Amino acid sequence: MNKLICAAVIAMLLSGCDKLAPPVPEAGDTPTKAAAPAAEPAPANAATASVPAAENAATPPAHDAAASSVTTDPATDPAADKAVDDAIDDALGDHIRYRAAFDELQRAVAAKDAAAVAALVQYPLVATIDGKKATIKDSAAFAAQYDKIVTPAIADVVTRQKYSDLFVNYKGVMFGSGQVWLNGICKDNACKQADVKVVAIQPG
Repeated sequence: MNKLICAAVIAMLLSGCDKLAPPVPEAGDTPTKAAAPAAEPAPANAATASVPAAENAATPPAHDAAASSVTTDPATDPAADKAVDDAIDDALGDHIRYRAAFDELQRAVAAKDAAAVAALVQYPLVATIDGKKATIKDSAAFAAQYDKIVTPAIADVVTRQKYSDLFVNYKGVMFGSGQVWLNGICKDNACKQADVKVVAIQPG
């Protein structure tokens, strides 16, 4: 009986550790779940953000735009936005955090604010620089290589991405055809605290 209890406790601890770092998606990774339009429009949501669901937060290319040029669509379908919200809630946890990170990343990339983009990245980050894989250890190294990591083509993908067109699966939310991914990073074993970060930047 004691052996069974010990084995159960160890399994729970190991399961919690797996949630600390979601898998890094590969370019062209096909999501298993895409947002589908919902029947009803999204209601206004002023609720306090919650952390990603523990069971789902686990083990996943010349741009001259100014900040004001981030693509916005006045005819955005609220039902399509809600479908993405629901897909994020189901696969990753609280969509409010993801929407905030999505908006912040678009603004920072459009403004070519290397420091702001660097602050949104999870490190270490494996990036492609001059056609070769390189490990970026921290935000200072990222900012120093910003133009080679966030190429004009990748910047264009980020700024043109519509929230309502995001693909979602357990590896996170995908920009374009996989050039950029966002996912929740748990800050504790129980995943009660988490940050939404950029976990992949890569050529499409």
